[in-house]
Amino acid sequence: MADHRYRVIKRLEAGGMAEVYLGEASSLEGFRKRVAIKRVLPHLAKNENFIQMFLDEARLSARLSHSNIVSVFDISARDDTYFLIMEFVDGANLKRILDSLQRRGLTFPLPEAIYTCAEACHGLGYAHELHDENGRPLHIVHRDISPPNIMLTRHGGVKVADFGLAKAGTQLSQTDPGVVKGKFSYLSPEAANGLEVDARADIFSLGIVLWEMLAGRRLFLGETDYATVKLIQQANIPRLAPLNNQVDETFEEIMLKALARRREDRFQSAQEFGDALTGYLFARQLKVSNRDVAKLVNIAISEDAPPIKSESSLIDRLIQEELDGSVALRAEHMSLPSGSPGHAQPAEGVLEDPASWFSDDADVPPAKQAKAQQPPPSPPARTGWHESGVEYTPEPASEIPAAEPASSGARATAERKPAPAAPPPPPQPPIPAPREHKSGLAKYIVMGMALIAVLVIAIALFGKRM
Repeated sequence: MADHRYRVIKRLEAGGMAEVYLGEASSLEGFRKRVAIKRVLPHLAKNENFIQMFLDEARLSARLSHSNIVSVFDISARDDTYFLIMEFVDGANLKRILDSLQRRGLTFPLPEAIYTCAEACHGLGYAHELHDENGRPLHIVHRDISPPNIMLTRHGGVKVADFGLAKAGTQLSQTDPGVVKGKFSYLSPEAANGLEVDARADIFSLGIVLWEMLAGRRLFLGETDYATVKLIQQANIPRLAPLNNQVDETFEEIMLKALARRREDRFQSAQEFGDALTGYLFARQLKVSNRDVAKLVNIAISEDAPPIKSESSLIDRLIQEELDGSVALRAEHMSLPSGSPGHAQPAEGVLEDPASWFSDDADVPPAKQAKAQQPPPSPPARTGWHESGVEYTPEPASEIPAAEPASSGARATAERKPAPAAPPPPPQPPIPAPREHKSGLAKYIVMGMALIAVLVIAIALFGKRM
């Protein structure tokens, strides 16, 4: 296997257990491929139970190879820090799409919502029915189906991500009896009651996702986690038709079957659920493809795209150093091929400043931006930013008056107004006394001319009377 080298580009997401970076894998003959690098957070790296779960995820994900599932390529470690090298999905997760639509007061279009969940069913169905090398079923259950774990690409592809809580018969770590895993709002009733779960739990969770896509609101959300769990245990499903006029009675029946409280009453497989969804589209002659989904993805991406930063940072360099010193885990540590790619090289290029992940230039008051960028006040020419924060474009030198620099955008605008109709006096040194003298002399001349005009008018009127 080729010796891959990984370069960190920027951080994409951060959660309570791990953070994900955009990276680049390079190999022989100029081979380059963008990847996602998942790193365990330092405070969990020493937790043996969590690391065992992390390795379970790697073992399990290495078995999964499907177009509707995010692939895992490699895993490496350095001391107590672990990295999972995964497929980079260029797009957005479903939660980001839903938030974008909610800001516009819109809901997910019915055909696109059905198409998205039907594609997710293909990925789940593959995982649920996967067998090992000896033909024995692995009984994989995702157990964390929710909007953040459904990825949509720029081209409308749908991929199920993060099998970190998945459970299979080959896993080393076992769930303690009664322990609930997964996001509370997307649990199945049996999971909320602490019972053993199977593939039908994922069907219920995906049904919640589809219901929320069409309703534009959360299905199970109490004031506390305990209240949310109680709502799930009861599994009272409001009808969708009053919330979305695109929903008819036939589709309502599909949703109620997917969200049945008793798992025996649900669809018994993800494939069966997916067939019901696609069958509904065909029966209603609703034409939809990945191109329709891609439009929603690109709108959401363009709406809140973060600014591109080029400043290097200490944090990024430290992460790169950790990754550079990591080595691929051996086959005895992982149920992966012994030739897995390993050692990485130092970063080539500039990395992103972590400050850009949490702040933006728009949050800085304009006055502070001006002070940070305004040139020294000594030269009279005005370039860059004014104190008002309004960008100033210098005019030709012949049109700029020889007045003192303006202290605000309004004053700068006033100084650029045309001069009065009367011609200005010849340029002279700015001596105050002559200015005051000329100002007084002009006043007397105007008064004299006005008096002469009055006398002329009076004489003319007197002559008419004569």
